[in-house]
Amino acid sequence: MTIWIDFWQMQCCGKPFGLGTHVAWTLRGLERDWIGEVLGPDAPLTADATEEHHGGVDEDTEPTRGTVKRILAVHCRFAARPDSGSLTAYPVPGSGTWSDLKSADGWTADRGDERFLGYLVRLADVSAETSVGT
Repeated sequence: MTIWIDFWQMQCCGKPFGLGTHVAWTLRGLERDWIGEVLGPDAPLTADATEEHHGGVDEDTEPTRGTVKRILAVHCRFAARPDSGSLTAYPVPGSGTWSDLKSADGWTADRGDERFLGYLVRLADVSAETSVGT
């Protein structure tokens, strides 16, 4: 099972973790189609769910437990949407890059014009997995 963790969720309320760490995370379904769009078809992992600290999950949802087997930091470029007339920057489709890490704390640095978005985390030995709704 692969989990998406937004950088801001990790910075706000997450606990640092590393390869081999046993975790218990509250998950929900993904609401953002842009993750796959940003990463493109060559991404080594795709997300099954996202970790959530700020609502949108039933109070009685059991945490999903597992062992961290892979951590990818995800970066991408941001730009205004063409013909939008707005200066608001959005993730540029297909600009996603990823790099393997040994640990994560939410404070992975930007890389040049690529901004840090979050982590894709592969869990093994998953238990108490509940159905995550969208």
